[in-house]
Amino acid sequence: MTLTSSSEPIEALTRSKDDFFERDLASYPDEIQTEVRRRVEYLQWIEKHLVGGWTQKNLDPLIEKAAREIDFPPPKWRALAKWWSVYSSSGKVLASLVPKLHRKGNRNLKITNELSFFERAVERYLVPERPSIAAVYQYYTDLIYIENQHLVGEKVQALSYKGFYNRIKKLPAYEVALARHGKYLADMEFNKIDAHQPPSRVLEKVEIDHSPLDLILLDDELNIPLGRPYLTLLIDQYSKSIVGFHLGFKEPSYYSVMKAILNAIKPKDDIAERFPGVVHDWYCQGKMESLVVDNGAEFWSKSLEQSCLEVGIHIQYNPVRKPWLKPLVERIFRTIGSKLLVTIPGKTFSNILAREEYDPRRDAVMHFSVFNELFHKWIIDVYHYESDTRKRAIPYVKWQEGISVMPPISYEPEDLEKLSVILGIKEQRKHRRGGIHLHGLRYDSEELADYRRMYPRDMDVLTKTNPDDISSIYVYLDNKQQYLKVPCIDPIGYTKNLSLTQHHINQRLHRDFIDSQLDLEGLARVRMYIHDRIEQEAEEINNLNRRGYRRTTKGMARLAKHNGVASDVQTSCVPETLPELSMPDKEREPKQLPDSDEWDDFISDLEPY
Repeated sequence: MTLTSSSEPIEALTRSKDDFFERDLASYPDEIQTEVRRRVEYLQWIEKHLVGGWTQKNLDPLIEKAAREIDFPPPKWRALAKWWSVYSSSGKVLASLVPKLHRKGNRNLKITNELSFFERAVERYLVPERPSIAAVYQYYTDLIYIENQHLVGEKVQALSYKGFYNRIKKLPAYEVALARHGKYLADMEFNKIDAHQPPSRVLEKVEIDHSPLDLILLDDELNIPLGRPYLTLLIDQYSKSIVGFHLGFKEPSYYSVMKAILNAIKPKDDIAERFPGVVHDWYCQGKMESLVVDNGAEFWSKSLEQSCLEVGIHIQYNPVRKPWLKPLVERIFRTIGSKLLVTIPGKTFSNILAREEYDPRRDAVMHFSVFNELFHKWIIDVYHYESDTRKRAIPYVKWQEGISVMPPISYEPEDLEKLSVILGIKEQRKHRRGGIHLHGLRYDSEELADYRRMYPRDMDVLTKTNPDDISSIYVYLDNKQQYLKVPCIDPIGYTKNLSLTQHHINQRLHRDFIDSQLDLEGLARVRMYIHDRIEQEAEEINNLNRRGYRRTTKGMARLAKHNGVASDVQTSCVPETLPELSMPDKEREPKQLPDSDEWDDFISDLEPY
C-alpha cells in the first residue's frame, strides 16, 4: 500500500462538503461558552429595556440594573455597545459573540510573583470543605515563605491579612457559592426566577415534565411484562395542545428530554403511515420560545442549557415546591390516567392498599406497540378535539387561532439534521486506529482516516449522536471547525434506521441469549476431564523423576499457563482439589486419555486467541 502525500488528506477533507456541519457552542472551551452566555444575556436584557441609542448615558444605568438580575459580572458600556454592533449586524448569530482570544497561542506563562500564590490559595478556598479565610491565608503565607527560601534576589511580598481578606471578598459571589456550597444552593441564592405571565401566542411557553404511567406493558416479542414506562410530555400553554412526547423505560434524563423536544419541533407527517387508524393530523410543530421546567436534575443539565441556547429556546425554571405555576403538564398526567389508562388491564395503583387482590403484572395484556398507537390516537383524535371541563376552549381551535396571528418558527427538512446534531448526545471519545468506538460499535470513513493522519494518535474528539439513528455519528474536526458525519462500519446493515434505545435492548437480549446457550453440564464434564488429565500428567512426571528419566518441557509451559502458575497465585502445575461436581456415576468412570504427544496438542488449544 502506498502512502498518500501530505496534501492529499487536506484535499480529502474538502471533497464531501455535504457531510460537514458548522461548529456549535459545544465545540468551544468551557470558558468561551460561559463568556458567550454572559454576553448574550446582557444584550437581551439591555435590548428589552433600552430606550434610545447605545450610548454611555443610556447604558450605564441599565447595566447597573441588569447586574442585579444576571449572575455574570457586568461589562463596560463600550464593550456592550461593541458586542451589540457585531451581534446585530450578523443577524443575531450566536457565533458572532465568541471571543477571538481562543485563537491565540498559549498565554499561560509561568508567574512567580505574589498573584500566582494568591491564585493557589483561592483554589484551596473554593472547595466543598469550606475552610475559613484565616486558614487559607496561613496556607498563602506558607507558600510565599517557602518560595522566599529559594530566592536570592528580591523576595515575594505577601499581602496583609486585611488585603487578602478584601481580595477574597471581591471574588464573584456566585462562583464562590457554587464551589463551596454546590449548584443547588448557589442557584437558589442567586438565580432570578421570572413570574409566569399568561402567554399571548402559540409556543410562547411550553411546559415539560416526566411521570411514570400507572400501567404495566408487555414486550411485543417475548410477551413478558416490561414494567411501567416513563412519559416525558410537552404541552403548549396558549392552546393546551400536546406538542410532543417521549415514551420509554429509561429513567428521566437529558436523553428523554432531548427526544421529547425533537418530537415536538419536527413535523409529524409520518403519523398517518405509522398508525393508519389515526384520523386527524398532528398539527403541532415548530420551535418553542420558552421551555418551562421544574427543578429536576435532568433539567439542570449543562447539555440541555447549552443545546437550548444554541437553538434559541429560553429555559424558565419553576420555583421549588410550587407546581401550581406549571399547572397544565401536572394536570394532563392526571387526565391521561383517568381517561385513557383507567380501563386498560395492567393498570397499577399509586396506593398499594387500593390494589387489593389485583395483580397488574399478572393481568397485563397490552403490548407496548399497541399502547403507543392508542396513545397517539387519543392525543390526536380525542384530546385535541375535546373541550376542557369548563367549556372554555378546544386545543385544535385555539391552536388555529394562534397560528393565524403569528405562526411558529418551523424547520425546513435540510435544517432538521443540523438540529439533530445540536441536540445530539454529546460524548468525548478517543480517535484511534480503526476510527471511533462508541455504543459498542465502530465508526470510520475515508475523511476521518485522512484527519487521523494529520494529528497524534489517541486524541480526544467531540462526538454527537442522534438517538433516532445510530447508523452514523457526528465528529467535530478542530482544524475544520465543522462536524463530520461518520458512518458506522456495518457490512450487514444492522444499524440502518436503528435507534439507540433499540440497540441497547438488542445488546441486553444478546447477552441474555448467550447466557441461555451455556451448557453448564458440558462445561463441568470438560473441567473434570482437564483436572483429571493434569493430575495424571503430574503423577507421570513424578514417576519419571524417581526412575531417573529426563523429560522435555514440551507442553509444560502451556500447562503452567492454564493452571495459573505465577508469583502471587501458586507455584506448581499440580492443581488444587476441585469441589465435588454433581454428576452421574457413569460419568466418573476413567476415560480413555490421549497419548503424551496428543496431550500436548490438546492443551495447545487451551491458549487464549
